[in-house]
Amino acid sequence: MTQTRPPSAAHRTAAVVCAILLVLGHLAAGYLLLLAYAAEPSGPWDSESVAHSHFAAGLALALATLTALLTWVCVQADRRRRWWFTLPALLALAAALRLTLLTPEL
Repeated sequence: MTQTRPPSAAHRTAAVVCAILLVLGHLAAGYLLLLAYAAEPSGPWDSESVAHSHFAAGLALALATLTALLTWVCVQADRRRRWWFTLPALLALAAALRLTLLTPEL
C-alpha cells in the first residue's frame, strides 16, 4: 500500500505563483481583446481605428500564445490541471477571429 504525501510548502507556493501568472496573463489578453473589439471606425476615413484594432488583437494573440506555453510548463510540472488550456485557447480563437473574419470594415 502506497501512501501519498501532502504537498510541501514549496510545491504549494509554486502552484500559487503559477496560477497568479496565468490569471494575470489571461486578464491582460482579455483586456486587449476588449480594446480590439471595442474599436470601430467612425467612417470610411478612419483607418487608424482599424489599425489599432489589429494591433490590439495581434498583441492579444501573442499574449494568449505566451500564456498557453506557460500553461504547458505548469501542467508538465504538475502544478495545474489540463483544463487550464481552455482559456488561452478561447482567447487565441477570439483574437484570430478579430484579425480575420470579424475585422472592422471601413
